[in-house]
Amino acid sequence: MSNTADVIIIGGGVQGASLAFHLSRRGTKVIVLEKSFIAAGATGRSSGLVRMHYDTEVESRLAWLAFQYFRNWKELVGGECGFTRTGFIQLVGGKHLEALKANVAMHQQIGIPALLVTGEDVQRLSPQMRTDDIEVAAYEPESGYAMPSDTANALMTAARNLGARLVQNCAVTGLNLTGGKVTGVESSQGSFSAAVVVNAAGAWAGNLNKMAGLDIPYTTWRHDTMFVLRPGVIGSSHPSVIDFENQIYFRPEGALTLVGLEDGNPMGESPDNDTEHAKRGFVERAIERICLRMPVMEQGALHSAHGGYDGITDDQRPILGAAGPDGFYLDCGYSGTGFKTAPATGLCMAELILDGRASSVDISTLSPDRFAEGKLIKGNYDNIWS
Repeated sequence: MSNTADVIIIGGGVQGASLAFHLSRRGTKVIVLEKSFIAAGATGRSSGLVRMHYDTEVESRLAWLAFQYFRNWKELVGGECGFTRTGFIQLVGGKHLEALKANVAMHQQIGIPALLVTGEDVQRLSPQMRTDDIEVAAYEPESGYAMPSDTANALMTAARNLGARLVQNCAVTGLNLTGGKVTGVESSQGSFSAAVVVNAAGAWAGNLNKMAGLDIPYTTWRHDTMFVLRPGVIGSSHPSVIDFENQIYFRPEGALTLVGLEDGNPMGESPDNDTEHAKRGFVERAIERICLRMPVMEQGALHSAHGGYDGITDDQRPILGAAGPDGFYLDCGYSGTGFKTAPATGLCMAELILDGRASSVDISTLSPDRFAEGKLIKGNYDNIWS
């Protein structure tokens, strides 16, 4: 089997799988190199929220475009992504209400079905939720969650059906260059050749950037989550929620509720650390927080808890674009929020690589050049914890 392609993608998470799918749809010969197996990294540990509530226009547009895939998955991709509509509620404290309102206005201009609701509305949507501290919230009635591993595998299966090749248990050990241009990579399974190499390696992407001679601020970010068996009084489901005030988010999944925290997440650790178990103290903190917003959860029972790692940038926004040697592209740094945009970022990166620019959504502000130029991205919720 030939080890030569038009494009080599390093990383078999949802981003690498999406890019492989969109490139293959356009007849590009693609090889995906994955050090373990599909969705083994951040994707497999993702909370899987599918919502459009970002605080920058570029990310909101990407999420809105990606949403069209999630809700029409069988027609546009094939297979199953497990999208489940629950509705999504964004909660903030009083001093951030103006930012919330500005966000919703921006989303509505894009065409996203988002609206402002009152605390009383939230109570009707989720009767077991404490709402006495909620003046206004953002609500997306069409949003929900999908199954991350299913999503990545469906994208990769579709890509392979279109001719892409997947090589698993294949760790990239070096980048091959000739005259300042990429010619391929060295790996634990030998040499692979291509004029374009894309770094979609998530938490491991920083090491690949160094191989390319790049000096881009990039580190790892750990995120633990737990699943709780819901008390029956809550019912068969509830909305998905991000609660900035309590630094928590949660969503349903069958009879369980997934819970994650927005604080106390270590940075700079090795992504090869244990992820089968959550960090000590996480479960206790998470139980305390979910009970602040949904007191009836005190009647629930812990099901399981685990961890995961993603790559994070200085402005907590992804890096999308060419950098370093000619033919080297970055598709990484999603900082824990990239799952929901993956179908769209893959499309836009395919356009950038093949056409020289992304036409579906302008992703130029997410270019790697922004760090050297001092153009870090700021959103409406920057310094939310201050």
